[in-house]
Amino acid sequence: GFEWTFRSYSDELTEYAAGIQADFDTVVYGRETYLGMYGYWANQPTDESSAYERAHATWVNAVDKIVCSTTLPSADWNNTRLVKGNLTEEFSRLKAGSGDTIAIYASPKLVHSFLDLGLIDEFRLIVHPVVIGSGTPLFHDKAALDLDLVESRTFDSGAVYLRYRIA
Repeated sequence: GFEWTFRSYSDELTEYAAGIQADFDTVVYGRETYLGMYGYWANQPTDESSAYERAHATWVNAVDKIVCSTTLPSADWNNTRLVKGNLTEEFSRLKAGSGDTIAIYASPKLVHSFLDLGLIDEFRLIVHPVVIGSGTPLFHDKAALDLDLVESRTFDSGAVYLRYRIA
């Protein structure tokens, strides 16, 4: 789960995050992240949901979603399709189309694949002031990137937003 991020979420960060994702028209997940997000957000909002949860649930349930997996039998969340095959072919076609920003959410293994295939143009990262000490790194050990800082913002909660383009 992402419980470790809750400490630094604030109204200020929540409002800013809506702007970060304002141009996202397609969200991409790996299998594990998809199953977690689908399991939670497909059943939101509830009567106990906060204003943020209500707004995010409305957005995430409506946005076009792609799950990349060779083992998942189906993708049942509304507006979701399953990509089992050639990522380069599928995402090069999508990037060349008339759509807006395609965003990978919380799927570091998928980020590794996209990096290796040259499919990532920029990173939009929120760094939370928590060290968890384990997990899959965002950049694998063979990643070598030159990045240009496009935007940054520090929040009172200690979180930092960083937007980098690949040089």
